[in-house]
Amino acid sequence: MSNGPVPFNEVGKRAKDLLYKDYNFDHKFLLTLASKSGLGLTASGVKIKQVFVGDISSKYQNGRTTVDVKVDSNSTVSTTVTVNEAITGLKSSFSFKIPDHKSGKLNLQYLNEKIALNCGIGTTTTPLIDCAASVGIKELSFGAEVGFDSASASFTKYNCGVGYNKPDFSASLVLADKGETLKASYIHLYNPERGDAVAAELTHRFNSGDNSFAFGSSHAIDPLTTLKTRVCDRGRVAVLCQHQWRPKSFITLSTEYDPKAFSEPSKVGLALALKP
Repeated sequence: MSNGPVPFNEVGKRAKDLLYKDYNFDHKFLLTLASKSGLGLTASGVKIKQVFVGDISSKYQNGRTTVDVKVDSNSTVSTTVTVNEAITGLKSSFSFKIPDHKSGKLNLQYLNEKIALNCGIGTTTTPLIDCAASVGIKELSFGAEVGFDSASASFTKYNCGVGYNKPDFSASLVLADKGETLKASYIHLYNPERGDAVAAELTHRFNSGDNSFAFGSSHAIDPLTTLKTRVCDRGRVAVLCQHQWRPKSFITLSTEYDPKAFSEPSKVGLALALKP
């Protein structure tokens, strides 16, 4: 991790990961194979109701350059070429999809001890442009992001926020959705050695006056098993149990109960990630 401010898209990430990461209510499979030559292969699939969606991807790394190629079940080929540290602190990447000839995009990320910059621009004659910046220090950062559609000469987004990070807790406040939504999040590690933590996210929408919240916890049952819980304002309760049954291989069971949907069964999902 950089000693400077976190990138804007990572403000509030620690709380969001505890509340939402790894929850899955479908059937998911992931297989990753790696070789000493720098080539890695990954196959993944998700069964959503009666529909199966999958993809196969390869990753090759040589020095500072990484090439990712992915083919999905819709016969779309996605390619990303990334170059790290062409100059100190700079990460650049170029991505495109076949057969979508308008999908090309150039991304630049620059990090140092005082600023974090991210910029993405499409390669069409009327590109979409996304830029984000954070300033501050490792513990405290202020940031904003803006998106601009040159075809319509209009802003697609503008958000800002502040984040405060310490090893045992993190807090953030973000004004999102073009100033229509205010989000506050907090996570606290009450047992850092085991990784046990609690987190909360509060959301207020100015246009409707609605408020929503989500509370969650993460508890290490043993060194290889984690139990997560989440409760939201609508009464939905979710539970996740993840077990590492061999190094870097996980089996995850998730379930969610919605008391307002009493005529429907609870959601249950199973995910299996293998890395021999």
